[in-house]
Amino acid sequence: MSANILVVDDEPFNLEIIGEFLSDEGHRLRMAGHGEEAWRALNEAGAAFDLVILDRMMPVLDGLALLRRMKAEARFKPLPVIMQTAAAAPEQVREGLDAGAYYYLTKPYQSEALLAIVRAALEEARERAGLAARIAAHADALRLMDEAEFVFRTLEEANQLAAFLAQACPHPDMAVMGLAELMVNAIEHGNLGISYAEKKRLKLEDRWLEEVEQRLADARYRQRRARVRLRRLPGELEFTIADEGAGFDWTYYLEFSPERAYDPNGRGIALARQASFARLEYRDAGNVVVAAVDLRG
Repeated sequence: MSANILVVDDEPFNLEIIGEFLSDEGHRLRMAGHGEEAWRALNEAGAAFDLVILDRMMPVLDGLALLRRMKAEARFKPLPVIMQTAAAAPEQVREGLDAGAYYYLTKPYQSEALLAIVRAALEEARERAGLAARIAAHADALRLMDEAEFVFRTLEEANQLAAFLAQACPHPDMAVMGLAELMVNAIEHGNLGISYAEKKRLKLEDRWLEEVEQRLADARYRQRRARVRLRRLPGELEFTIADEGAGFDWTYYLEFSPERAYDPNGRGIALARQASFARLEYRDAGNVVVAAVDLRG
């Protein structure tokens, strides 16, 4: 699916190369030579971008300063940003992650790496937008529910349930992102046994969804179900999500990691913990996760 992409880089040659890589995919590109030019493009009447590819080191206004300016404004905060840079030290990557660049590319890179990161960023943004649209379709009566349990098997069922359950929360648009992430993880990594490395490879090959559908139809996995339980506790809503998989080492994924910043996957749990929940804890082997939303805020 084509997208409107703003590409920001002070090197004309880099703009040309990125343009060649992305125009073949049908994307519509707008080029900017520095941060202030990009800021003007973002604020133009009628300008609506789906993604920003942003060089870190530029004159006039560098990429990190532009990113912080964007994330400080509600209208640009959801806009995904891919930071491309030669500054690849862990502390530099951490600085970019903290500013809101959850997607990273180190120069020089191959076209396959750029296209995989672009696909991942656009897919995740579209999923979030779709979930937000679904929220409005559910009744406020869910806020009266004290306890409930639901069973799900597919990605579509996970997203439907996430949008439904988010209605019980004070800020559904934030809760839905975290719920969807944890529930999709229960399917793909839990019940279907897709490892982090496998998902990375499948994302790079643009075959992740195809593999998920194949495994859902596979006799080894098709009887597996995941469950989500909602409980209303004093001052919070607690969601417990359990799958039938073998579990995983969850400690590695609670924080944004510079080592994973260049992969097209691996941000979801940390983002859910940071943006959606007051607390998040894994139990047993990692196939049970408990997340709580604060009702007082």
